[in-house]
Amino acid sequence: MLSLAAHSLRLGASGCRGSRRSIATVISGNKTSKLVRERLKKEVEKMNNEFSGFRPSLVVLQVGDRDDSNLYISTKLKAAAEIGIDAKHVRLPSTTTQDEVLQSIMSVNENPSVHGLIVQLPLDSVNHMDTELVTNAVSPEKDVDGLSCINAGKLSRGDLNNCFIPCTPNGCMELIRQTGVSVAGRHAVVVGRSKIVGAPMHDLLLWNHATVTTCHSKTPNLPEQVGRADILVVGAGRAEMVRGEWVKPGAVVIDCGINHVPDETKASGKRVVGDVHYDSTNQRAGFITPVPGGVGPMTVAMLMENTVQSAQRFLLRNHRR
Repeated sequence: MLSLAAHSLRLGASGCRGSRRSIATVISGNKTSKLVRERLKKEVEKMNNEFSGFRPSLVVLQVGDRDDSNLYISTKLKAAAEIGIDAKHVRLPSTTTQDEVLQSIMSVNENPSVHGLIVQLPLDSVNHMDTELVTNAVSPEKDVDGLSCINAGKLSRGDLNNCFIPCTPNGCMELIRQTGVSVAGRHAVVVGRSKIVGAPMHDLLLWNHATVTTCHSKTPNLPEQVGRADILVVGAGRAEMVRGEWVKPGAVVIDCGINHVPDETKASGKRVVGDVHYDSTNQRAGFITPVPGGVGPMTVAMLMENTVQSAQRFLLRNHRR
């Protein structure tokens, strides 16, 4: 039996199961993220009522003025405003030194009124920046991106209830849940091993009781590995790399890729595609995420989820009854 949410997601799917060619059910990140945001809004209202005007607070720290970073940040700020999170954008100039960035992080770490801090990457500075050092400087209790070594270590050991899970993998898990397909006992394949997506995705699937294979640039015979997956998550950063003929019939396919390819029919001269070749894969998969409109909206929704969760933990620590 599929969940009610999964049934609603089916409404957007094309094709017919009874026809000779099976078309995958589309897992809409737009629809699912809306459900998450609506739930979080109610949780924020509850906190606000119980603790006289209390609101979760988020700081987005940016170095430089990259257009793509500005776009991502505006999306986060808009989502926060809709939910009732007090979000503040702190932009440091591109001449900022690493020490100055660390000082800004320490200042936010020590501010009890802030519950979440994210450092927008990449760090756009003319000066040398050690990204690992900077991300690890964020207090684990406020690391709502889940990128610090403390939170990564807890995740790798299965301590899921005492850490912040990186937003994209967390969003992927929510999308998988919407299908009604149980992760436990399934063979999951993750293509890519980045610290932001692939590695934490492996850990999340493992601790949700899947048997997990991680593939990367040195994996021989990638199509064979992909073909074993009941659940396939792809975050390799290569446009349309995974082909439909590789995919196991009926598999759940989650595409984390965002790539731009030439397209003369578009005003911009390009279009956005994922790491999975959609047109061929949706002929074989049972469920598939679109690009855009799949994993992307869920990443922002899970950032909001982590921020609300951080605020709830703050209240538990400081207002025990």
